[in-house]
Amino acid sequence: MGYYDDHMRPRRHNKGWLMPSLVGLVLGAILVLLALPILAQANLLPYDIAQEEESNNQVDQNESDTEGSNKTVNVEVNTQITDIVDNVSNAVVGVVNIKQQSMFGDNNNQQDGVGSGVIYKVSDGDAFVVTNYHVIQNADDVEIALSQEKQVAAEVIGGDVYTDLAVIRMDAEHAEQVAELGSSENLRVGEPVIAIGNPLGLQFAGSVTQGIISGKDRVIPQDFSGDGQPDWQSEVIQTDAAINPGNSGGALVNLDGQLIGINSMKYASANLEGLGFAIPIDIARPIIADLEEDGTLTRSYMGVSIFSLTDVAQYHWENTLNLPNDVESGVVVERVERMTPAAQAGLEQYDVIVQMNDQEITNVLELRQFLFNQSNPGDEVTIEYYRNGELQQTTITLVAQE
Repeated sequence: MGYYDDHMRPRRHNKGWLMPSLVGLVLGAILVLLALPILAQANLLPYDIAQEEESNNQVDQNESDTEGSNKTVNVEVNTQITDIVDNVSNAVVGVVNIKQQSMFGDNNNQQDGVGSGVIYKVSDGDAFVVTNYHVIQNADDVEIALSQEKQVAAEVIGGDVYTDLAVIRMDAEHAEQVAELGSSENLRVGEPVIAIGNPLGLQFAGSVTQGIISGKDRVIPQDFSGDGQPDWQSEVIQTDAAINPGNSGGALVNLDGQLIGINSMKYASANLEGLGFAIPIDIARPIIADLEEDGTLTRSYMGVSIFSLTDVAQYHWENTLNLPNDVESGVVVERVERMTPAAQAGLEQYDVIVQMNDQEITNVLELRQFLFNQSNPGDEVTIEYYRNGELQQTTITLVAQE
């Protein structure tokens, strides 16, 4: 190679030796590279060189794994979710509905269904379990399943069809854990939750699913009589955590490990997925306390059989009830029981109730919710109603439903 400037020309050299030297160097380097792995594997290289070769091979392998689709990642399985499950799962038990059947003159106990329940309290040698009313409905006996192999006797203290809640009592020696009650008031849509229960019975006992709060303050109509008309409206939490048959009565838990809902129902349809519901714990808490103490809920009672005006044929609106044309909703009194508040207030068959205190009453559901949620036994309530086409008013003193 020559150097140039304004005053000098490049010097000429003999280049005949250059090409063979370069070829020799290249061939030597290739031979060394090919020999290094063999020498390293045979431990014939100095330690430092072998370590460097191994390190380089590891880097190359990591880069290859990163670029490929089969990258392997090792992590420690110790998360908040697993900790919560460890702290709560043993408070969730199976609830077995048992029916007595008579065969050939002998009475046999048959398992009629399995749901879930949550141990929420231990006191004076008893453990108290909350579950859904429909889990223990029409049961002759109830047992608590602590595992697939172990079931213990239990007693139903009380239940309520409208709120779909029931309380069961068993011996406290069988309670391994007690769930901590949280609050559902400040739940946020999108907040992570965990559902724990026994889908499809004890075969899958203690199953855990994870999801989020999909909606708050959902109102779901309930038809208890099977006539296609809503008898009640349940206020529930909506979640996409999987809730399946057998999960009923199980726990809906927040990431603090607190019980925030009692899993209750789901909508099943080919067009729907991830639509489960739970009773908010703030609604359930006072009902649980009443059931635990009295075995029933104390609700206001009038003493009438009723149905919604919209369930009556239009012909009877004018010809039987003699209603004005502008009356389009209300509650028709079908029957008045003797010696009840309604009888004492002067209500009669075919009266059409349209208002209680300052609240308009358009159907049976609204009247029932007024009695159960907005009044107490002993309250005096002003009722407006139509009789023979005339708007009238009376005052009724409610009593406790027995």
